Amino acid sequence: RYVNHFISKLTDSDAENSETNVWLEFALRCNYLTPEQYTSLNIKTVEIGKIINYMIANPHKFGCVIPN
Repeated sequence: RYVNHFISKLTDSDAENSETNVWLEFALRCNYLTPEQYTSLNIKTVEIGKIINYMIANPHKFGCVIPN
């Protein structure tokens, strides 16, 4: 219902997703993940980022009414 609040929460989510990607890189460099595991998880974080950015750009498709 509240577009700015919705976008604010999605922006927070996008930042958290980016942080997750940094930690995945760290885990790879420390050999906590195999390259295959890293690639699989990295692909997922990229897809999540695309979805979040789509939601930010189109809040009206997710129940938010854009005021006139």
